[in-house]
Amino acid sequence: MITHNITKLRRRISFGAALLVTAGLAFAGNLQGQERENLVRERVMAEYSSLEMLYKHFHTNPELSLQETESAKRVASELREVGYEVTEGFGATGIVAVMENGDGPTILLRADMDALPVHEQTGLDYASNAQRMDPAGNEVYAMHACGHDMHMTVLVGAARVLSSLKDQWRGTLVLIGQPAEEIGQGAKAMLKAGLFEKFPLPDYAFAFHVNANLPAGKIGYVGGYALANVDAMDIYVKGVGGHGAYPHTTKDPIVLASQIVNSLQTIVSRETSPLDSVVVTVGAIHGGTKHNIIPNEVHLQLTIRSYSDESRDRTIGAIRRIVKGQAIAAGLPEELYPEAILADEYTPALYNDPDLANRLANSLKNWIGPDNVVKTDPVMGGEDFGRYGRTEHKVPISIFWLGAVDPEKWQNSHDAGVPLPSLHSSLFAPLPEPTIRTGVTGMAAVVLELAPAQ
Repeated sequence: MITHNITKLRRRISFGAALLVTAGLAFAGNLQGQERENLVRERVMAEYSSLEMLYKHFHTNPELSLQETESAKRVASELREVGYEVTEGFGATGIVAVMENGDGPTILLRADMDALPVHEQTGLDYASNAQRMDPAGNEVYAMHACGHDMHMTVLVGAARVLSSLKDQWRGTLVLIGQPAEEIGQGAKAMLKAGLFEKFPLPDYAFAFHVNANLPAGKIGYVGGYALANVDAMDIYVKGVGGHGAYPHTTKDPIVLASQIVNSLQTIVSRETSPLDSVVVTVGAIHGGTKHNIIPNEVHLQLTIRSYSDESRDRTIGAIRRIVKGQAIAAGLPEELYPEAILADEYTPALYNDPDLANRLANSLKNWIGPDNVVKTDPVMGGEDFGRYGRTEHKVPISIFWLGAVDPEKWQNSHDAGVPLPSLHSSLFAPLPEPTIRTGVTGMAAVVLELAPAQ
């Protein structure tokens, strides 16, 4: 508590000094080009020390999905302190912060807040040893293995910079701290709670996500589909169990499950266009209790990934057809046909508005250098930020990648052909500098591009 209070005092001194500087510059009117970029960089550097401390606080104190109470409280406090009107407890544990600054577009900036049930093994002096209760009531280790600690820090940093430079932009900012991205429920919950009805409707929505394959100091972008539809499916394969010595008296669900797994591979190889992107992964098989017992049931757990809704529907339909067809071939009665059930964890594909993505990428090249803004390929991971662009309002959205890897480690990995720790790995951790500085500068630059002072 004492450390947090000292940090807040330093922040107030820093922020007050920034306001005095900004007030003096206001007489010169809206700055352009290099002058404005230099001003933003100065503000980012002035904030860096406290932002690094904030990042380490978030990293050391992760919270699982829908448990982000302390993280949300800290983000809310930071945003309220620099002039935002903040609503807490929105869409479960989410927060919404609004700053109105004259006539101009409304821009939504998002940071997700939840961590993962992973035991950190980075060896950092601020590594997480936190233990939390998972939804099943098990005590598990928690870690920000997907970089949401960095996302919160960058959002707070951009909020501070933009609040101190209100003469340089015009419009409304809607900043959200979103819960439960890791389970695909956060954006859905905030939209269901009325995000676009109870707060200003955004003209644009933007977010960063750290990237475990991009050097710190760089930003990656892609227009169009950037991340995939992600579905989880449970298949319950039934049979007639019995003694392993008398298989002819049984209907073996392990054999049937194995045939289903093999047949599922043909969906991508023989039913999907080579120009389309679909992934069907069987991640777990559970069945049986002993060497010589044929069980009554086997449980398969799948993930299904695609880009278009048409590909998603076709793939889900193919899985159900194959599952039923294999059961018929095995001679099972209809009452023992397998059940294929979609889990309530669907994350829709994320489609970056191409015009918006290209506009922002071109602008960012002026801020951090053309060599540091790189076009990247789409990935088959999921991100529920895509939901903000799929409502009836058709808000143009874009999520950019924020490089987070130590450049020296990236180069060594590239030279040796040895993969880097991926997102969700117990060994993954962003390099604070220059990741924080690049992210804050980039997010502030997005607002200044989309909502310049006239």
